[in-house]
Amino acid sequence: MPSPQITIDVTIAAPARETWKAYTTAADITQWNFASDDWCCPSAEVDLKTGGLYKARMEAKDGSFGFDFEAVYEEVDQDRAITLAMLDGRKARTTFEPVGGGTRVTTVFDAEDQNSIDMQRSGWQAILDNFKKYVEAQSRAA
Repeated sequence: MPSPQITIDVTIAAPARETWKAYTTAADITQWNFASDDWCCPSAEVDLKTGGLYKARMEAKDGSFGFDFEAVYEEVDQDRAITLAMLDGRKARTTFEPVGGGTRVTTVFDAEDQNSIDMQRSGWQAILDNFKKYVEAQSRAA
């Protein structure tokens, strides 16, 4: 039986190219890839091509917990879409759609069976909200 899919999205006040770059560059990923201020992403690896590896280390700042999120790029459509195949067989597809002067970023991902749908949605949405804050702050600083 296939996993239920969860959809999250956000509209960012920055162009698609700038949004894409922040989403796909390891140095940027370490600045936004966490759901709350008591977590961090100390390292990320990006081999941005079909079959390339994506890896992000996520840790609680107090050192109490951490894990590596690893996946393989199944689709890379420059400035438009990325599909990641996670090691457990689930997938996550993120699209970048120009809207007005900004970009709508939507991720549809397969749910896992360890945590509730609501918990998964809120965790992934918190990371996407953090991404929005980061990109908009970078865009204003430029």
